[in-house]
Parts: sequence; C-alpha cells; structure tokens
Amino acid sequence: MTSQVNALPRAAQHWLTDRPRLTDTLWVGGLTLLDMVTVLDRTPRPPGWGVALWGAQTVPLLWRRTRPRAVLVAMTALYVLFQALAPIYGKVPGPFLLMIGVYAVARYAPAPASGPLTLCCLATTAVTDALTGHWQPPRLGSLEPISFTTFAFFFAAAWLLGYGRRRIGADAERLRELNRRLAAEQELNARQAVLTERARIARDLHDVVAHHVSAIALQARAAEDVLATDPPDAGEAAHGVGVIARTADTALTEMRRLLGLLSFDERDLAPEPSLDHLDLLVGVAASAGCRVTCVAETRAGNALPAGMQVSAYRIVQEALTNVVKHAGPVGVRVAVRGDERRLTIEVENDAPAPGHRPVPGTGRGLVGMRERVAAFDGALHAGPRPDGGWRLQAVLSGRDSGSAQGDR
Repeated sequence: MTSQVNALPRAAQHWLTDRPRLTDTLWVGGLTLLDMVTVLDRTPRPPGWGVALWGAQTVPLLWRRTRPRAVLVAMTALYVLFQALAPIYGKVPGPFLLMIGVYAVARYAPAPASGPLTLCCLATTAVTDALTGHWQPPRLGSLEPISFTTFAFFFAAAWLLGYGRRRIGADAERLRELNRRLAAEQELNARQAVLTERARIARDLHDVVAHHVSAIALQARAAEDVLATDPPDAGEAAHGVGVIARTADTALTEMRRLLGLLSFDERDLAPEPSLDHLDLLVGVAASAGCRVTCVAETRAGNALPAGMQVSAYRIVQEALTNVVKHAGPVGVRVAVRGDERRLTIEVENDAPAPGHRPVPGTGRGLVGMRERVAAFDGALHAGPRPDGGWRLQAVLSGRDSGSAQGDR
C-alpha cells in the first residue's frame, strides 16, 4: 500500500511532463495571480489597469518553449512600459521575472541569437532605470538598491544556466539518436542473421534430402529392373527395398534434425556433422551401388574449426549425391587432406555405365557448395575428366570470405 501511495506523485509528474503546455499554463497562471494579489493591498490602492499591467509581465512565459526570443522581447517591453507609467506607487519591477525570460531564451534559442538578445534586454532595462530615476549607484556588500550591477549579475547567471541546460539537452538528444540508430542496426543485423541462418538450413536440408532421395531413387529403379527382367532374383530386389527403407529413415531423421533448428529447442538437436561422420556418407553411397574409397588425412584432427568441418561434410555429401544422380553405381574416390588452416577435398568418379539414366537435378547443389567454399575464402573447381568421369576439388582456407569457381 505504501509503495502505491509513493508511486502517485511520480505518476502525476510523468503525466505533467508529457503535457508541457498544460504545465506551463498552470504555473504561469498561478504566478500571474500571485503577482496581482500581492499588489492589491498596497496603499494607496493601485488602479485596476496597473494591477493588470503588473500581472501581464508574466503572461508571455506561456510561449517560452516555442517563442523564447519573442517572449523576452515582450517581457522587456512590458517592463519598460510599467517603469514609464509607474501605475503602482513604490513598486519597481526587479530582475527576477526577466531572469526567467533570459533563461528561456538561452535554453530554447541558439546561442548566437540568445546572447545578443540578452545584452539588448540588459541595456534596455538599464537605460529605462536611468531615465525613470530608479537607478542608483550600488552599495558595497548589498544588492540594494536594484541597479545595473544587480541586473547584470542575475542575467548572466540565468543565461549561463539556460545555455548549460541547452547543451545538456542537445547531448541527451544526440545520445537518444545514437541509441535509436544502434537499435535499428541491431534489429537489421538480427534480421540478417535470421535470413542467413534460414539460407544455411535450406542448403543443409537440400543436401540431406537430395543425397538420400537420390539413393532411394537409384535403389528403387534397380529393384524395378530386377523384378521386371529377372523375377527369380526377387530376393535381391527385396534386399534393395530394405535398403530403400533404411535410407528413407535416415533422410527423415536428418530432416527432423534440421527442421528442429527452427524450434530453438537444443534438446531436440543432434550434434553437427563433422569429418568423423564421413563413413555415414560412404555407407549411403555404397548402398546405392557405388564403390567408394575414402581417405581422410587431417593433421589437426578434431582441432579443425567446427564450421569448416560442417562445410566439408556437406561438400562431400553433395558431391556423392551428384555422383549417384548423374553417374549411378560407379567407382568413387574421396580424399580429404589438410590442417587447421587449410583443407582440400577431392571427389572423383568413373564414367557412368552405358545406358545409365541420370536423375534430373535442380542446379542448387553446386551453388550451395560454392557458397560454403566462399565462406572460407576458398576455391572450387569442378569439371569432366578425360575418361568421361567427373572431378571436384574444393579448398577451404579458414578465412571469412572468398570466391569459388567451377560448375556442373
């Protein structure tokens, strides 16, 4: 209950801060009424227009935020008018109301305009006091009587205070602008990171699905050929169908793992693939009928960067997928060599068997390999061999950007 009571003044303060026009109206109106009340009981009783003129000196402060220069000019003019007419006996305006105008012009107007205007106001009030006989030489150690020295001191203090507040406000606004820009850049970077991650997931999903589905298609076609041309070998065809089932299960598992990245639940994620898992790729390609030999010689071993290992794994996966799709069950040689700074991947395959029907591709596989290689400032070379086979070489150097070459 106590905290709620203490929060009420803060809530009211925030409410008034968000409504500066209302705040100015309240305090300027209250100040004007107070000034008028203080002169009503004077003897002799002042005329009504004199009381109104006395109170009118504070009215321009309503526009101190939006028209600070005009406010100071108006208050100076009202000061001069009151001094010249002297409607209230023994009542001489002091510097305090004008100090608010000086503060406002220094706070809300540029210094090149507020400085000279303040000096003009000071000179005008000094000349007015001298002409009306209110100026007297100051006494040492006293601010009385009100004199040019008094006005100069208070005007200088008010101007310096307003100018300092203006500088603080300008610095705060610059900081707010920098914070807005920083927030916008962070949001842009976050969106870019999301888009980059989605593109990576799409590439990985393409690599996984294309690799396993290509093997499924090849096994299914082989089973179809066996059943159509040699029914007695149905047992071998059944074995091929079993391989198809296992390959499909593997594809689904990999797909679930990649799609699980979008759920941001780390408990559902399997470890990222690495060069230690190349035997899985070899097994899938072998199940499709390929004769695969794999040599991995990396002096760094597990010290290779995780990102480089993932990219190398996916490159080998896509290369074997292309072999299965375009060449069929042929001999394939995979070599991975390197250290913690440089990694070379070579995949070669023999010419396809006569009559082989290649599986149509989308062209995204090699594009994805180029992007993976470029991320490590590497180079990609892919092209046919003289014997009708195909050779792919990818070099990853471990830096952040680069280019890739070659196409298939």
